[in-house]
Amino acid sequence: MTARIRHPQYEVAVIGAGPGGIAAAAKLRMAGIDDFIILERADDVGGSWHENDYPGISVDVPSTTYQYSFARNPNWSRFFALGPEVKRYHADVAGQYGLYERIRFNADVEREVWDDEGRFWSLYINDGTVVTARFLISAIGAFVRPKDDVGIPGAKSFRGKVQRPTSWDHDYDMAGKSVGIIGTGASAVQIIPAIAPEVGALTVFQRTPVWSVPKPDFVVPNAMKVALSVPGVSATINGAAFVIVDVLLRFVSKTPIRSFRPIADKFDAWSIAGYGKYVRYVVKDPVTAEKLSPKFGLLAKRPTMSTGYLPAYNRDNVELITEPIEKITPTGVKTRDSVLHKLDVLILATGYEVFSDPETYRPGAVVGRDGFDLAAFYNTEGLQAYQSVSVHGLPNRWTLVGPYSWSGTSWHAFVETTADHAVRAITETRRRGAAVCEVRKEAAEQYHRAVHEQAEGVRYYLCELNGHVPTYYRNSQGDSTYIRPDSFFQARRKTRNFPLDDYRYEAAPNAASPVDKDIAGIKNGATQ
Repeated sequence: MTARIRHPQYEVAVIGAGPGGIAAAAKLRMAGIDDFIILERADDVGGSWHENDYPGISVDVPSTTYQYSFARNPNWSRFFALGPEVKRYHADVAGQYGLYERIRFNADVEREVWDDEGRFWSLYINDGTVVTARFLISAIGAFVRPKDDVGIPGAKSFRGKVQRPTSWDHDYDMAGKSVGIIGTGASAVQIIPAIAPEVGALTVFQRTPVWSVPKPDFVVPNAMKVALSVPGVSATINGAAFVIVDVLLRFVSKTPIRSFRPIADKFDAWSIAGYGKYVRYVVKDPVTAEKLSPKFGLLAKRPTMSTGYLPAYNRDNVELITEPIEKITPTGVKTRDSVLHKLDVLILATGYEVFSDPETYRPGAVVGRDGFDLAAFYNTEGLQAYQSVSVHGLPNRWTLVGPYSWSGTSWHAFVETTADHAVRAITETRRRGAAVCEVRKEAAEQYHRAVHEQAEGVRYYLCELNGHVPTYYRNSQGDSTYIRPDSFFQARRKTRNFPLDDYRYEAAPNAASPVDKDIAGIKNGATQ
């Protein structure tokens, strides 16, 4: 009896229209794969650059490095571009590659379920509809969703105006208001100096200080734009930056742990002492300066760049509070010293659920072959994925920002690399006339053992030397799955040029092509 074959609506579905989703869709187009849909939970492209529009938002790396290799922009207005311009760039690239007509907006994928009989993915959307696709690329990104629970009692009791970086109300006038902000991460470092001159009083509630060095920002002169428009100039500049990153990552991953430990210890001691002197030079009040000086390493948390952050604390209307918060009340924030800080506005810059945390993955949200549950796997076996992109048990599925993925460069550089991996695997599956492509378990396990061993130096730095520091570079399992412990160019080469036989290819019932049979019977048994 012939098995019933059902056909999915699309050949490829891409989840997310941020930097990763745009890269994946553009790469599909370049590979001649046009039967795809992009599912985006927001109402426009850009990912975090669309969802975040808070005051002062900008990139924290030079604009010339924050772009796709296939869509270089020589016309950035600033050396560190502001958020609206970055969003426009992504919208322009999406338009250039004809992606808007392939995007379904306001489509939040709640569940991904593999149909083993039909050999496709069923994607359950928040509006009750279902989208089916043969192949699936998850391009959700690093910061999956804003933390709904900020972890503070009474967080929802505040009766004043609540602002969040991802839902900023620009129509609300904060001039002369008493404003409090919880958090001193990357968003807060940009928000604080942007709003300090206009508000009546600004109270900053800090749990952990942040490293913040001056940002060498400037308006890009026309002569520089002309130079950047010359073919090869921008690529050369980016290449030089990547070489520096490559050397650093190569040192961390290749240095024997016995040698790395004392070097890391001395580096942290020297940098902590040096930065403390810098803060005391910039911040006038010595007590405030001491509170703003980290007692942990430069790379233990995400370092920031801001010319205005530290000087903001010299303003008479800005106060730093480091006493732990007891609770949020209807009228303000009460700290453990029993002081109630009354506020008109409360800004919750409390961060995101990140891809490297097992808690980010909800049970039942991603279900593969034979009931394989990604959340259960990550919580019991630890976060892992072959070349950061594929997991055994999830056929025909790749993620662009997975365990051990960030290679120290701009997001565009590494999501292009992981998108290339996914598109190469899909292209090979199509070439073989196969219906299913799944990473071999032994290949995935071998890769994970290798990358985990390479990460010994990173784990020492984040989990031992700086284990007392709350950071998303270290997850709740005590592992440093955020960072790829490999040199950048090696990581790019390995991810893009993976052995094709590290995957297992399955032909559709009664649909095996001659190519598949030849490969299965003569070459190496790759088709099973």
